[in-house]
Amino acid sequence: MTEATFTFRVDEALKSEFAQAAKAKDRTGAQLLRDFMRQYVERQQEVAAHDAWFRQEVQIGLNAANAGHLIPGNEVEAEAAAWREATRRRMAGEA
Repeated sequence: MTEATFTFRVDEALKSEFAQAAKAKDRTGAQLLRDFMRQYVERQQEVAAHDAWFRQEVQIGLNAANAGHLIPGNEVEAEAAAWREATRRRMAGEA
């Protein structure tokens, strides 16, 4: 892997505090910055993957609705009421 230099400006006090905090963990500031950069990139990839999944799920739902594959509201409410009642019984220890 080819390495590159990353240069940026930061307040001297922040740089000093960061270096001290890194040293306290037996790390260099550069090691921590590389770790932070990797974590940030990984997190952005996870967010993008979740967003793509979510959009796909929404589109599936829209396609189903547009095709007329709908559940009537009274059926949804009846199922939800049964679920709420079962939950109440479990919470009351009635299982």
